[in-house]
Amino acid sequence: MVTLKDIARECKVSFSTVSKALKGSPEISHETTEFVQKKARELGYHPNFAARTLRTNRTYDIGLIFEEKTGVGLQHEYFASVISGIQKVAFEKGYDITFVGGNSLQNYDYYSHSLARNYDGVAVLSCDFDSPGIVDLLKSDVPTVTLDYSFSPQHSSVLSDSATGVKELTEYVISMGHTKIAMIHGERTWVTEQRVDSFKKTCAEHGIQIPPEYFLEVLYHDAEGCAVATEKLLLLDEPPTCIFYPDDYASLGGIRELVNQNLRPGKDISVVGYDGINLTSMMNPPLTTYEQNGKLIGKTMADALFDQIEKGSMFTPQKKFIDGRVIKGGTVVKLN
Repeated sequence: MVTLKDIARECKVSFSTVSKALKGSPEISHETTEFVQKKARELGYHPNFAARTLRTNRTYDIGLIFEEKTGVGLQHEYFASVISGIQKVAFEKGYDITFVGGNSLQNYDYYSHSLARNYDGVAVLSCDFDSPGIVDLLKSDVPTVTLDYSFSPQHSSVLSDSATGVKELTEYVISMGHTKIAMIHGERTWVTEQRVDSFKKTCAEHGIQIPPEYFLEVLYHDAEGCAVATEKLLLLDEPPTCIFYPDDYASLGGIRELVNQNLRPGKDISVVGYDGINLTSMMNPPLTTYEQNGKLIGKTMADALFDQIEKGSMFTPQKKFIDGRVIKGGTVVKLN
């Protein structure tokens, strides 16, 4: 069996250099990394994960919890970018990622599952944070990091700044002359509450009162639900001149309904999304939206999780907000 010492001898570098090069460590130059990895392949080197686990008392595997109620899974472009950011850091450190199965409606026991699989840590992206299976996990000694949810000051979390994002979008829509603005928002979560409160507060600061019938709830990423909600808004005695959608993908259902009613987004009516996915940037006109930096969010989550894994009880919990940016697109009409 080829060992790291064999590779070091062939490459005429130190054992430590070989170890870091095979992990893709930024401490080693790109040229040296490529040279060492090529030599390892030529020699037929295969890492002995079992030996590494025994030596370090780690499995080099982290769990990833991602529940998505509409069932689209990794087709959800925003979450896919977050996961990509996590994966990049994990792979650089020699870790694998395992998607944790479960359904919040069945109250899946994530804590027992994590213990049984002996994950070194768990990243929680999307789930019912009030379910006992999640609460038990977050209360345990298993290193965790959560997305858009702060469990306690003793736990690390990474949050997209939803309040700021909606405020900036609302300010832009108001600057374009709109006062009749409706919001189709996602299901009740901490994120949704932040967005709705920010929307109401920003409108109030400009002396704009939004009637209750301008607020409708659908599931995030639910295009069909947004189509139905859009139809309801258009049937009002005073329909809105601009509609906020819970996310870019869901907005496609609403836009389809508008087109069915001979209304052209960006011409006859205004629409706004959220997330900044590539798909809606290719629309004609491109969707006005708020772009979340998914890969940076994922990297920040991974950094926080590995900080806890590596430092144990000496780690300092982190609560970080990640900014995005307004993409003006072309779906908001300028009113006189």
